[in-house]
Amino acid sequence: MKNRPIDLRSDTFTKPSKEMLEAMMSAEVGDDVFDEDPTINKLQEKAAQLFGMESALFCPSGTMTNQIAINIHTQPGDEVICHQYSHIYNYEGGGMAFNSSCQAKLLGGKRGLLNVEEVEQNINPDDIHAARTSLLSLENTSNKGGGSCYELSSLADLSEVAKSRQLGFHLDGARLFNALVAKEQNCRDYGALFQTISICLSKGLGAPVGSLLLGDKTFIAKAKRVRKKFGGAMRQAGYLAAAGIYALDNNINRLQKDHDKAQELKNALEECSWVSHIDPVETNIVIFYLKPGKDQDLFLNILKEKNILAIGMGQGKLRFVTHLDTSSSEIEFCCEVLKKL
Repeated sequence: MKNRPIDLRSDTFTKPSKEMLEAMMSAEVGDDVFDEDPTINKLQEKAAQLFGMESALFCPSGTMTNQIAINIHTQPGDEVICHQYSHIYNYEGGGMAFNSSCQAKLLGGKRGLLNVEEVEQNINPDDIHAARTSLLSLENTSNKGGGSCYELSSLADLSEVAKSRQLGFHLDGARLFNALVAKEQNCRDYGALFQTISICLSKGLGAPVGSLLLGDKTFIAKAKRVRKKFGGAMRQAGYLAAAGIYALDNNINRLQKDHDKAQELKNALEECSWVSHIDPVETNIVIFYLKPGKDQDLFLNILKEKNILAIGMGQGKLRFVTHLDTSSSEIEFCCEVLKKL
């Protein structure tokens, strides 16, 4: 095997391909604060058109796009409904409280997915004693839910609830393209359902940096002001935007290869006596659990000695994530190692 580790910790560890780097180095750039970076403008227009939405804003990270959306959809003291597994609650540094002075109402739901009935039951009444429920936020795919995906019919039902109750409706689509490929769904269907969508370019799509916030022109105009306040305005960032354009043009359909590799890992884990349970695998994330008494840190160290890197999520829950930098031969090697442990 190659000396470099087989990194299954996350699809954030991808590096630009030679072709992507060439696109970056040949990019035409300008000052984006003055709306004069042609490559950023092209990326924003391309993403908006892809989803049938009016406008888009390029930002350094998905955390920033999510936090900008929350800030505009809410007022201080409001409440945001989201799943207890959601990234905006667990992995964004308490951002909705720090940036927007909002609280979260955390709901359950199988594998990180919300359902209509529970959402409806948890919208606060118009009562001065209760926080104003102003935003419903979903995550697709659900990271902590093991790459689980919503059915389009479920999203349509949740969209109808948000509209009828006058709630903002936001999608954290950090791995949305994985869901689109796995479910054979269409970008424009999402654009018709959500008021705002965050998409990430630096995970399975392989760009080094960047996410986009999509919405109507009025919302994105506000978002640009909030991005400035959050310190996210960039200058000649067209070099990064060029990577995003390349990713959207070339790296969406190939996500199925990552999903197939995840299935190979799942199949190998099913043969391992030390595994108690494996979550269903729909996309590129494999979550599995060690049997009681098995030491998680010891297991991760054993894998590391075999040149394989993985993530522990606590209490014997572990995660593999496949991506464009994991080759078929590396996955085959990982499967052999797992079966022999």
